[in-house]
Amino acid sequence: MHRLVPHRHRPHGGGSCPAPGDRGGGNRAVTPGTDLPADETVLASLTPEHRTRLMSLARDVSFAGATRVFEEGGGADRFWILRTGAVDLDIQVPGRGRAVVETLGAGELLGWSWLCPPRQWHLGAGTRGPVCAWEFDASSVRDLCSEQPALGLALVTVVAGTVGERLRATRTRLLDLYGPQESRPTS
Repeated sequence: MHRLVPHRHRPHGGGSCPAPGDRGGGNRAVTPGTDLPADETVLASLTPEHRTRLMSLARDVSFAGATRVFEEGGGADRFWILRTGAVDLDIQVPGRGRAVVETLGAGELLGWSWLCPPRQWHLGAGTRGPVCAWEFDASSVRDLCSEQPALGLALVTVVAGTVGERLRATRTRLLDLYGPQESRPTS
């Protein structure tokens, strides 16, 4: 079993999130607390056809505040695109506990470790407050990418950009934690 918490006990599963496309009377402006259409997320660079096909695999989920979504080293069998709320990505620092590396918000990809072996989370993740997201089963998405190589390439490009952003954020945070005093940001 790769899940940290058995699926039937996970604190999500819909109900508290706005229905997909419910934008308060058709208002296209993205405001805090409203839902995002897929074309205003990390998936915006995909063609409409690819986005529609990928979104057909999505499942609406919600997480309560202060929920651990996954732990560093756990099995990565799914990923999410955040619709509302914020999630902290963190690393375990020996003797110091968890250190937040980056905070993700609406429209961002949560989880990329599902794409490449060994398919284990490189960071941990926890919600700051209530979160609504689209959840994707990694195996189904990998199968889709095999069936549709152009979609697969486009999705790998999106994920590679995310990995680059996470590496920069992690490097900055590690310099803050361990670097010489002069390399630390000033307030």
